[in-house]
Amino acid sequence: MRQKLKNIDFTLFIIPILLTGFGAVMIYSASMVYGPVLLDTSSFHFLKKQLMWGSIGIGLLFFFTIFPYRHLQRMTKLIVLLMIFMLVGLFFFGKNVNNATSWYDLKFMSFQPAEFVKIGLIIYLSAIYAKKQRYIDDFGKAVLPPLILTSMILGLIVLQPDIGTAAIIGLIASFVIASSGIKGKHIALLIGVTLAFVLLLAPQMVTDERLSRFTGAFQPFETPDGDGYHLIQSYVAIGTGGLFGEGLGQGVQKLGFLPEPHTDFIMAVIAEELGFIGVIIVVGLLGGLVLRGLYISRQCKDTFGSLLALGISAMIGIQAFINLGAMSGMLPITGVPLPFVSYGGSSLLIMMLSVGILNNVALTVRVKEEQTKDRRPVPAGKSTTIQNTNQPERQGVRS
Repeated sequence: MRQKLKNIDFTLFIIPILLTGFGAVMIYSASMVYGPVLLDTSSFHFLKKQLMWGSIGIGLLFFFTIFPYRHLQRMTKLIVLLMIFMLVGLFFFGKNVNNATSWYDLKFMSFQPAEFVKIGLIIYLSAIYAKKQRYIDDFGKAVLPPLILTSMILGLIVLQPDIGTAAIIGLIASFVIASSGIKGKHIALLIGVTLAFVLLLAPQMVTDERLSRFTGAFQPFETPDGDGYHLIQSYVAIGTGGLFGEGLGQGVQKLGFLPEPHTDFIMAVIAEELGFIGVIIVVGLLGGLVLRGLYISRQCKDTFGSLLALGISAMIGIQAFINLGAMSGMLPITGVPLPFVSYGGSSLLIMMLSVGILNNVALTVRVKEEQTKDRRPVPAGKSTTIQNTNQPERQGVRS
């Protein structure tokens, strides 16, 4: 245990805790009026829940930091069964939120299975493609079978319907698949098939509600009281904050102007209250986490560990990019939380668990590097011990 603690990557341990703690402060600031006025709850309602989930999340972070990640490879079948079971169960026991049956209401919390699917699919794809490395160039034998299961899982999410989440999970899976060592022509084939599939289904999938998200994102001032209202309020918050912000707790846009200020638009609240400096700090910490994960992926010599690290890094980076893109008008509003910062138990627990796995990969890499150093042969003419010159030279070396 002491050896493990010695080799923990404290960058991956401290940054999630800092972001979670900072997120709790901003959640309280964003919801201290929103909760009592609009939801008839205590000012501390969302803060208390987030602190509870944050505490559990830190426990998961520590547990999966010391839990050998290779055990997950042996649990792949169980993980796949859990993903399918939870997604199918939504059609019978799920709770409808915003016209999508994507949640389980557990009374003490609402749980979104798609959050578990994100890390579950990363583990599955990393394990299966690591196993198939000997014949990874064989498209029919190595590449195609995992894609069939992945497509089935994504299809269950689309049927909820939750196309946005399915697209995000599909994008995360694409990073793992493209980095698994498959041929470039196979990647090009998959991209072509995916585009053709999207174009074929686009007429059936595009509704007025979904189309309004694009209109609101790219032409907000044409409908300032309609689809563009939320983004305009985000712009007002960003513009008001300037460089240093209005001060913690002093924001105005959270008082009924911004939708879900403690979840989807929490970065707009940060921009208004802490300014550009606050935004840069949060983005810098998230960016540092992603870059560190990619570095670990590159350093890891085990294919399963390398793909795991890359998939987790991609998950954090993609979600952060989509959340920030929606807040700034670069992307449509899809309701994606900002990792570690936005309110939400499901997202926070899975993020902390995932970074714990990433930290264990980093820990394993460090231990192997130390073992390699210890096993380096001693150069000729040198000795690792001081010999007594008064004794006759011994023949041989004791192992």
